[in-house]
Amino acid sequence: MKKDEIKNLLVMSILAGKIMLRNGAETYRVEDTIIRICKSRNIQYVETFVTPTGIFLSVEHEDKLFSYIKRIKSISIDLHKISEVNNFSRKFVNSDMSISEGMKILESIDTIPTFKSIVRYIFGGVAGGFFTLMFQGSFLDFIASFITSFTLLILLDYIKKIPITFFLSNIIGSIFITLFSIALFKLGIGNDINKIIIGSLMPLVPGVVITNAIRDFISGDFLSGTSRAIEGIIIALAIAFGVGIILRLGI
Repeated sequence: MKKDEIKNLLVMSILAGKIMLRNGAETYRVEDTIIRICKSRNIQYVETFVTPTGIFLSVEHEDKLFSYIKRIKSISIDLHKISEVNNFSRKFVNSDMSISEGMKILESIDTIPTFKSIVRYIFGGVAGGFFTLMFQGSFLDFIASFITSFTLLILLDYIKKIPITFFLSNIIGSIFITLFSIALFKLGIGNDINKIIIGSLMPLVPGVVITNAIRDFISGDFLSGTSRAIEGIIIALAIAFGVGIILRLGI
């Protein structure tokens, strides 16, 4: 391979890894995908190191060393994009697809639109409501949790436009949930304020983060596992802090 082709291969591999990491993929899965893509084009040496906030890639070919570093600043959850990159990597590895064609496919995957806002709001509300039922809440508690979770997701979309940390956004979200749940309860919508609040908090709970932390620990990626675990703990503390403030004030 020529020098320019190797550079383009690195850029494409990093793009694949970036899409996966930004959308909630585990560290080992990102590393495995990048290595497979590079080695499929007869690269002699490939070494990659991935953390939740960055990708480091070095390859050696014909006594020449190439390195690439990519900083990842924002992480969300989109399992569909992860699945699409997995399908792409298998197709790229098992065919003679050109790097330029691969780049076009990855760029199209990166721009796949997420679900419409109203769909996320409705199903987020349903999720919060059914968690309330799981905790043995009544039908009125379900309605209250649905309305609270629905409104919370609208609020979070506006908060994302403001340059604040995820810690503050989770505190604001949990404060809103507590106040809104109390307001609905006082209006007669709901029978148990505790179950309404608990169910409504579920859209904020870092389930995927904690799951990925455990999977990283199991696969031996202790740095990434620790980083994700700390992120999950910080989010949980922010949620507890926001709810605790309001309940402590006795509103």
